[in-house]
Amino acid sequence: MPLSGKGGQSGSVAAAASPVPGTITSVNTVNPSVQVQGSYAGSVPSGARLPFSGKLSLREAIERGLRFNLGTVGLAQTVRAASGQRRVARSALLPNLNGNLSETVQQTNLEAFGLRFQSPLPGLSFPTVVGPFNYFNLRASLSQKVLDITAWNNYGAASESVRANKWSALDARDLVVLAVGGAYLQVVAARGRVQSAHAQLETASVLYRDTSQHHDVGLAAQIDVNRSRVQMLTQRQRVLSLENDLAKQKINLARMTGLPTNDRYEITNNVPFSAAPVAGVDNSLKQAFEQRADIKAAAAEVRAAERARSAARAERLPSLSVNADYGAIGTNPAESHGTFSVAGSLRFPIWQGGRIGGDIEQADAALVQRKAELDDLRGRVEADVRDAYSDMQTAASQVDIARENLQVAQQNLDLTRQRFDAGVSDNLEVVQSQESVAGAELDYINSVFAHNVAKLSLARATGHAAEQFGQFLNLQ
Repeated sequence: MPLSGKGGQSGSVAAAASPVPGTITSVNTVNPSVQVQGSYAGSVPSGARLPFSGKLSLREAIERGLRFNLGTVGLAQTVRAASGQRRVARSALLPNLNGNLSETVQQTNLEAFGLRFQSPLPGLSFPTVVGPFNYFNLRASLSQKVLDITAWNNYGAASESVRANKWSALDARDLVVLAVGGAYLQVVAARGRVQSAHAQLETASVLYRDTSQHHDVGLAAQIDVNRSRVQMLTQRQRVLSLENDLAKQKINLARMTGLPTNDRYEITNNVPFSAAPVAGVDNSLKQAFEQRADIKAAAAEVRAAERARSAARAERLPSLSVNADYGAIGTNPAESHGTFSVAGSLRFPIWQGGRIGGDIEQADAALVQRKAELDDLRGRVEADVRDAYSDMQTAASQVDIARENLQVAQQNLDLTRQRFDAGVSDNLEVVQSQESVAGAELDYINSVFAHNVAKLSLARATGHAAEQFGQFLNLQ
């Protein structure tokens, strides 16, 4: 029996989101992440086959991922292996033709076989050793199964397995889009955090310089100088930490796309906030059930398991085969003569020690499991669509809130700076306002990132993400 179980997949990609409580001066945000495991986190080197300019756009990153990510590469080879299994199963239905050429030189001791001849005539004896003699034999043999229902169903099961693996390979493309696209968006967000931190560091440095000048002329206390310096040093620490995170995110993206494993390249897309294509949950669910390649793969696996069970049951049925051979035999090719034989055989099992029953039980168990997995997958697809919609709507609302909060925080910082420059207040309010601006900027960056990840997740949840990601992310 051929393998009737579904093909193994050596990795997974899933989007997840968890709420992150904000500080007193910031909002609660949704912290998204794209969890990549197994082969989808790696790739084969692409530099020799596809030169790299040093600048990476989102489209190029996804194109490289689709070509060189280990998830798609591995499943492409799985499809080849399944095709090979189908050819093996098909060979049981096709004629098997073999040729044989032999030249035999033989000498036989008849006494060794218990043959002793007594001559009735005195003085006449029969030889006990015959030969040496030789003969030439050139022969072709043919075997063909005329009726074998088990072999036919095995071939059908193998064919469905090939279809299932092809659909799985297409589904892997969507997973690569989610993995690489999510990693690229993470780099964009990390770069935004670094830029924000640099801006905050510059602001803190200016405040420290101004406070020091005020202290020199007796307009500020030493505690104000110390406070502004602590703020500046804290911002430097944030810059270093965020730059380190950016480097790691770029290395992670390079690993998924076949680029050299370093951060010495630039990304060219900012992927700002944009409204998502409005299709509605019901329409998205309909598209998902019609388009998702993993559902089609699971359905093909069910059909493969059904054919495998039919093959197991057919082991109890008779099978008919024909064997024939034709060739020339003689002392040499010039003195040879054609001979042939044809034989038909009908094989019918009587008792196989319970093996057939065991095959049926295994095949039936595999079928029940494949059906259960298909039902579970349908529920998971619906959950994916609804989760993506929920995350997308929540993130869109938080983008608006974070944008307004950032404007208010920036305005408040300007006012406190004016009060400090006028000598009306110390720099405590300025430091607090700077922290509020920094928190508001991070909230905005996280909200935009969450919205883009949710749109990318929705593209994967509805199917054909490899073709539709540009539409969902509004790429020009």
